Amino acid sequence: MAQSRSEIQKRSDEKRGMVQKNFKLPAQVVADIERLALARGKPQAAVIAEAIALLMAQE
Repeated sequence: MAQSRSEIQKRSDEKRGMVQKNFKLPAQVVADIERLALARGKPQAAVIAEAIALLMAQE
């Protein structure tokens, strides 16, 4: 049986160790993430991942 697009995406995400998370953030934080991503030419998820890595390095 053929897999649906969502099943294919889910399997791909699992293979790559990706997990989808949803958060409610203040509008200004979202705007900052969008601005940083645009300025750096990176996806918003990459900007967030880099910010977390910087925080972890400070511990």
